[in-house]
Amino acid sequence: MKLAVIGLDCAAPALVFDRYRGELPNLERLMRQGSWALMRSSHPPITVPAWTCMLSGCDAGQLGIYGFRNRRSYDYGAYAIVDSRTIQQDRIWDVLSRAGLQSIVIGVPPTYPVRPLNGAMISCFLTPSANSPYAFPPELKAEAEAVTGGYVFDAEGFRTDDKAALLERIYQKTGKNFTLARHLARTRPWDFFMMVEMGVDRIHHGFWSFIDPGHRKYRPGNPFEDAVRKYYQYVDREIGMLLDQFPADTEVVVVSDHGAKRIDGGVCINEWLIQNGYLALKETPAQPVPIDRVAIDWTRTRAWGDGGYYGRLFLNVRGREPQGVVEPAAVDGLLEELRQGLEATRPGTKAYRPGELYPRPGGYPPDLIVYFGDLHWRSVGSVGSGSIYSLENDTGPDEANHDWNGIFINGAPRDRVGGDCGTVAIYDIGPTLLARFGLRFDGDGRVGQVRGW
Repeated sequence: MKLAVIGLDCAAPALVFDRYRGELPNLERLMRQGSWALMRSSHPPITVPAWTCMLSGCDAGQLGIYGFRNRRSYDYGAYAIVDSRTIQQDRIWDVLSRAGLQSIVIGVPPTYPVRPLNGAMISCFLTPSANSPYAFPPELKAEAEAVTGGYVFDAEGFRTDDKAALLERIYQKTGKNFTLARHLARTRPWDFFMMVEMGVDRIHHGFWSFIDPGHRKYRPGNPFEDAVRKYYQYVDREIGMLLDQFPADTEVVVVSDHGAKRIDGGVCINEWLIQNGYLALKETPAQPVPIDRVAIDWTRTRAWGDGGYYGRLFLNVRGREPQGVVEPAAVDGLLEELRQGLEATRPGTKAYRPGELYPRPGGYPPDLIVYFGDLHWRSVGSVGSGSIYSLENDTGPDEANHDWNGIFINGAPRDRVGGDCGTVAIYDIGPTLLARFGLRFDGDGRVGQVRGW
């Protein structure tokens, strides 16, 4: 058998299954002949770790990965960016390679640096540049450059006010990615094929306020009101041309790692900690500055936090952090106090201890994981504004946040259980895909049971 997975990073069910469905004939055809479901994303619903959660059957605690940037020790400022070397668990193509089956993998985060596999790999948007060794086998890089006229990994600078230029970069990146995907699907042997397109995520972050009447920035008749609709139509056409390259009996799955929703603003987590006596600075900056660029008085600090699509809060624990002041016996009480305070900042805010989300939190997890306003609000990590709330993102213009539900489309279930199959869990998808080859993950990998299969 052949199995092909088309990943659309951040593709939103409200757009694919409802608002634009009648204008996406190729996705509509896959849904009509097969089944579809909401895909409940990982904790947290972030590109890294979500794709790895999907393709390994492991949660973020098992992976020890809680975002793009993670603590690598309990020292202050000891952070590392995730790359393929961070992933210790098998993903689908690792198991398939050992079984003698061939895979083509394009743009799946995180796959840089590329690792050997039985097949071909083009690394993901975390690749530093096209000058990097981004292909396996290595000679595939020259082929990719020739086929695409210069491969592009991302729509660089997507947090920008120059929307016209951003839109052009998104189309260019998407076109090159699908061009390469069609070429490799046609010219290389494979049993498993997977690509991820990041342009969908970038257009949401760049243009959501132009399409959502509920967004505070929305203006009817704005010049980009149809930008997302037309882009989805374009992606659907690219998918149609890719489907033409697959053998007729190929099982096709289309999936996203999470969804998208409007962003209303940000909660300045470190400003809240300062104002409530948990975080002390040696000197208050006159304008907003990232928390890692200010001098923190660790002798008077009990907690600090990180910004991002969700909040991560860390305690300064005696015997764990270098200048810890929180006694280990006081940790539970302090975390409950912080949970209640943070949950009161915005309606719908929820804070979790890692052990409440993951059976075995690995690595160096946050002490609290905070979703502000049911993900309509992000976490702003900078300090110096003097305000707990912000209507602007401290890392550049951003019109959307991630949402819990992504998409799952199974183009042709063998048992023909079709239609709307409700909700599937991201952790079940990879094991279920692998089971189509009669294989399973060892150890912590789960045997998925996705409805409709």
